[in-house]
Amino acid sequence: MPKFAALSLLTLGLLSACSGTVPTAAAPAVQERFASAALVSLKPGDTPKSLTKAMGGKLLTWDDAGCSEGDAESCTAVLGLNQPVGALTLRALADQTVDIEPNKDMFSGGGILTATMGGKISMWSGGKISMWSGGKISMWSGGEFSLLPENSKLWQKIRLEQAQRMAPRLGEGVTVAVIDTGLDLQHPAFNGTLADPSTWYDFFAGDAMPQEEGTFGADAYGHGTNVAGIVLQVAPAAKIMPIRVLGSDGSGDVIMVAQAIQWAVEHGANVINLSLGSTESSKIVQKAIKKASDRQVLVVSSAGNSNLNKITYPAAQASRKDYTLGVGSVDLNDVKSTFSNYSGDLELVAPGEQVYAPAPDGRMAAWSGTSMAAPMVSGGLALGLGQRLAARTPIKDKDLAKDLTKAMAESAADIYEISGNKPFKDKLGKKGRMDLVNFLSNISGD
Repeated sequence: MPKFAALSLLTLGLLSACSGTVPTAAAPAVQERFASAALVSLKPGDTPKSLTKAMGGKLLTWDDAGCSEGDAESCTAVLGLNQPVGALTLRALADQTVDIEPNKDMFSGGGILTATMGGKISMWSGGKISMWSGGKISMWSGGEFSLLPENSKLWQKIRLEQAQRMAPRLGEGVTVAVIDTGLDLQHPAFNGTLADPSTWYDFFAGDAMPQEEGTFGADAYGHGTNVAGIVLQVAPAAKIMPIRVLGSDGSGDVIMVAQAIQWAVEHGANVINLSLGSTESSKIVQKAIKKASDRQVLVVSSAGNSNLNKITYPAAQASRKDYTLGVGSVDLNDVKSTFSNYSGDLELVAPGEQVYAPAPDGRMAAWSGTSMAAPMVSGGLALGLGQRLAARTPIKDKDLAKDLTKAMAESAADIYEISGNKPFKDKLGKKGRMDLVNFLSNISGD
């Protein structure tokens, strides 16, 4: 009998040439929001037409690249379903593996809009913003953080000023994909900081403009803009690849998240930031992440904001894989944030409370959540990877990203002796809170 798993997920891959009507990573179709999705192992003689007729639903991917070599992970198809698959159909596919899982709204982006600048909406103003002013990067002036002084204590905690001096390329040459609610693409803070528009995509709306949508102060509107702004404050010379998979309420589908990860990999991302998660294990996303890891693309995920001894996926599986990190949140005293999830599987924590960054419509605002801690780590990885790109000669190209996530986790500052963290012993990362100076020092001898 076929394997039937309610919470199994799909393999997503590039489609073979035999099915030109199926959307590919290069040209995704407008995304229909299916109730569930099916991963079906292919057998000799299967065609897109025959499988669709047998299963019903809509064929989304056809990956037969590994069929002749017996590679099961590259010999699958994915279908979107809005109706249950009948028992007769499953019996007819008894010699194939069929995994079915819920799809719609299985992922959400966590975080809360906690403040606007000065208690009110503040607009960006001309030359006062030195980081993005006149196309020049000038984050630190006279030893003070000249862009957002409201974040100065956060930066002191992770030793950002010293780290940026150790990594003067500031992430140059590195592209960070922000898979989220989209961005305010017209925000002055992002002038000259976004990747080529050909790499942008909105899987939620099915177009090439991943623009934030919603009402300021409501739901998740501004979440992605804040996340991208945090990455750029840590690594201001990096490029942001905006990809939208979450609606204004912060929810999104499994298929969209997996497609977005593959899109980012295929379009040149070096780091992928996932400030989102699901309470259920997700094979489709894990297989997409595996494809990213196979290409040495670094993936950072947030741990969730329910104060549970269980972190969300895909952060929960990051500790088992190279090139991935799961990130929780601490306050400025290095005590676990009251909202942050924790677990023995968590690899790292970073400050995630009251983090100021760009907000939609030219504004600036602060958010709190593990969603804010994750992009600090993504920015830190971009700093390290940018320095390796500069020293490419002694490092084999294929090894540029090797061990960066391991070094980030193992170079963290020990916070377990703090009294407030005693109940969370060994559940706030391998060592504790991110320390960018230790991280860069540990990789400088490569």
